[in-house]
Amino acid sequence: MTNAEMPVGAAEPGSGTPAATAPTGPTDAPEPHGSHRGGATALALGALGVVFGDIGTSPLYALQTVFSIDHNDVQPTPADVLGVVSMVFWSIAVIVSVKYVALIMRADNEGEGGILALVALLRDRLGDPRRLAAATLLGILGAALFYGDSVITPAISVMSAVEGVVVSDPALVRLVLPVSVVILTVLFTVQRWGTGAVSRAFAPVMVLWFGVLALLGVPQIVQNPTVLRALSPTYALTFAVHRPFVAFIALGAVVLTITGAEALYADMGHFGPHAIRRAWYLVVFPALVINYFGQGAMILRDPSTTANPFFRLAPTWATLPLVVLATLATVIASQAVISGAYSVSRQAVRLGLFPRLAVRHTSKEEGGQIYVPSINWILFFGVLVLIAVFRSSGRLATAYGLAVTGTLFLTSLLYLLLAKRVWHWALWKVVAYSVVVGGLEVLFFGANLLKIVSGGWLPLLIAAIVVTLMTTWRKGAATLTAQRTRLEGPLDEFIAMVREKDVQRVPGFAVFPHPNKTTTPLALRSHVTFNRVLHQHVAIVQIVNENVPHIRHVDRVEIDGLGYGDDGIVHVTIHVGFNDSQDIPRGLALAIGKSPELDVDIADAHYFLSVLTVHATGAPRMTGWRERLFVWMAHNAANRTEVFHLPPERTVVMGANLEL
Repeated sequence: MTNAEMPVGAAEPGSGTPAATAPTGPTDAPEPHGSHRGGATALALGALGVVFGDIGTSPLYALQTVFSIDHNDVQPTPADVLGVVSMVFWSIAVIVSVKYVALIMRADNEGEGGILALVALLRDRLGDPRRLAAATLLGILGAALFYGDSVITPAISVMSAVEGVVVSDPALVRLVLPVSVVILTVLFTVQRWGTGAVSRAFAPVMVLWFGVLALLGVPQIVQNPTVLRALSPTYALTFAVHRPFVAFIALGAVVLTITGAEALYADMGHFGPHAIRRAWYLVVFPALVINYFGQGAMILRDPSTTANPFFRLAPTWATLPLVVLATLATVIASQAVISGAYSVSRQAVRLGLFPRLAVRHTSKEEGGQIYVPSINWILFFGVLVLIAVFRSSGRLATAYGLAVTGTLFLTSLLYLLLAKRVWHWALWKVVAYSVVVGGLEVLFFGANLLKIVSGGWLPLLIAAIVVTLMTTWRKGAATLTAQRTRLEGPLDEFIAMVREKDVQRVPGFAVFPHPNKTTTPLALRSHVTFNRVLHQHVAIVQIVNENVPHIRHVDRVEIDGLGYGDDGIVHVTIHVGFNDSQDIPRGLALAIGKSPELDVDIADAHYFLSVLTVHATGAPRMTGWRERLFVWMAHNAANRTEVFHLPPERTVVMGANLEL
């Protein structure tokens, strides 16, 4: 089933999206509907297969990268090893366990997460327009950086996996690119089956993966329990005080241990916060900590293992099976950011930052499980371009981290604004969060800024493109909406004109999809102006999307006679859940016979769809290239005729030309 998402306030015909309302205090999103039927364990397992792929595969390269960074002089001495392992542990504990899992995931927008969910929560609660504009800008920047991560993660994950497989035979290096392309093609192709289907396929692999992570780490910790001292933050602080420059540069690699944290929040709508928390605290967090401490214990015992500490954890006979399992796990890592990109895109549409997108709901029970074809194939194209340009995961590694740390920092700024202005946190809570979480994220971001010249420019370039698209659409849509409202005019004045001019009424039933009942559908105005007649029965139909799986038929329609007497014009509101089709004829059939204006045969209905054709004119409102960009985006929005299931043989497209 496919729905089209509309930007809030963009006056798209036949659709409405309820405005987001911020809660008065932090609340958890509702448990996904499947979990009410005893599916909590299944959801947690599904989350393992989608949400934690990125952060779950970081042990493959994180510590190896820390000890191999050029010119930072991190040595496999007890002081450095314990300092690094302590930094890793407390980074994961503070950023993931405390910030995201315990705090940020309580800020949901109708079950959805991600940085734009925070923006949506702030929209109706920030009275100061300047604060609202600042929050929106921060959200745009954060979402743009997330898209950069969504392109880089699949490319570097798959390439590193394939390169790991061919280590045993260097002659196969020529196959890295074609094999990577094949794997990515399969990954992006199966997205159409939905997150639920993908998670069912991936979950067993990730359960095995996290089990293996723990099994590899335990023997090393038992042999050298000294590494457990790193549980104390004093070792990280001592490392930073005694070797500040080395520790600062090392942070640029330590951040690899928390890449994927932002995907936990962005993917919240797919599985719900409770399932993600269960999976994190019971499986993922313990497995990651055990493995990192196991690598640290092994390095303390044998410093030569820093070249590839993860694979050196395994006995020789298990190396090849471990490489195969790691390959599968790193491919799965791409799924977390792909799913997150779908959620962020839908929220961007609802906030008026993107044009209408075709959104396919792939679950009958969970509204957050969606597939956005256009975003899927744009990501796929971007990933292929990166592979073709960089040609190795090593060259891509320098670009990894800046997008993540930027998103982390911007998310914290928005969260603090929400906590202070909406939830009314005490000042000491805001200060504590700012010092502990914010301070750590500033250090991470600063360390990654040093990578800009060597590859960090890539996520910044992607983010700049996304910011340009979002700001262009936002400004253009605001201009378009204002001009469209003037063209439409008030509905009551139009009906008064019809009555005064005694417009001829002809037999028949005309339906006009429209987003509200205050302005006149352009198709209705054009129909009367050019044909000088009006059907005897007229229905203005508005679709309202509700955040529930299904609306019962008895509750689906509302009829409003608009108070215009016997003019034969009625407004019909059709409420649909996320699993209900936006089928206007089927919804309208439920209203037939419930009022005198609707005493008609639905099979005789003719549908008149309002369409605005936008043209760039070079007016001073926007620069010429941005006008052309907006027009291009508008022309490529999802087709509403198909979305609303209107019969082609009884559908007329009418409207007007508008110069932007």
